[in-house]
Amino acid sequence: MTERTDAPILLRLAYQAMLKAGLPVEAILLQAKVSPNWLDVESPERTPFAGQAMFWRALEDISGDPHIGLHLGEHLPVYRGQVLEYLISSSPTFGEGLHRALAYQRLLSDAITSRLVIDGNHCYLADIADATGMRHFAEALVMGVIRFFGSLTDGHFQPLAVHFTHVEGASPAEYERVYGCPVTLGCSENRIYFDMRVLDHQVWHAEPSLLRLHEKMANEKLAELERLDLVEAVKRAIGEMLESGDTTLEAVAQRIGMPARRLRTELEEAGTSFNHVLADYRSRLARRLLARTDESIEQIVYLTGFAEPSTFYRAFKRWTQETPIEYRKRKQLEV
Repeated sequence: MTERTDAPILLRLAYQAMLKAGLPVEAILLQAKVSPNWLDVESPERTPFAGQAMFWRALEDISGDPHIGLHLGEHLPVYRGQVLEYLISSSPTFGEGLHRALAYQRLLSDAITSRLVIDGNHCYLADIADATGMRHFAEALVMGVIRFFGSLTDGHFQPLAVHFTHVEGASPAEYERVYGCPVTLGCSENRIYFDMRVLDHQVWHAEPSLLRLHEKMANEKLAELERLDLVEAVKRAIGEMLESGDTTLEAVAQRIGMPARRLRTELEEAGTSFNHVLADYRSRLARRLLARTDESIEQIVYLTGFAEPSTFYRAFKRWTQETPIEYRKRKQLEV
């Protein structure tokens, strides 16, 4: 299974909310082991969704607020300037735009799996986040969605009820104060109920030519994510096969169920090559083993899939401009 990731905009929105709430941001980011690069607006790097649990745990520990997701949600800026907003704002109606945006929600996060449900008189956004055990993430995300949809409908989008899967949370009065509607805990999935008439809300600045452009942009970004998925699949296969020494393009292609020629082509389209991915994986593994373990150099040669120590030494010197021994000594002095 490919590692789930988030667009960096999620962290940047949380960062702005923490500043607005007056929280000790630097201490939280340090404890959550958040890379400063992820806050750089120029960085295209997605963040690992697995890090969300550590992030919210650090927020709760340092803030001392057992309902930090709900309360941080109150300070979230409105989600702006991203392709999902463009898809909705250039559609004729909010409902049409919402249907389009849901097809591309992975651009925001692999953990956001929402679907629109219209069942008789009930209309709701269902399965808002696939984040079992991450109550704070879900509660902040719901507030973000409410604000985002409200901004796109001139304030006409108003939640009628919210359902959460977690069974422990804030008081009913506190939920109603923040969301403006009743909240039910211990439900089958996370949902936001709303008046279906808002789906017909006219987007006054809709523009068909811009809509086509935004759909093209969304498709390109989705294709880019799929290429990154392939690179991750190759890395995972390399990791599983490295000790066997059989990490050729053909062997890895067979492992992931793809013709070797197609794998070579798709890696080129992703801006890389099999040899580059393999070398990068070996380099990272070797540096980690040298810096963080007491494994012998001979064992590291084996673990990184090299047949001869001399080949490993030459490759490592090419990667780092240091010998493995020099690198290990330097890292030990840094501790």
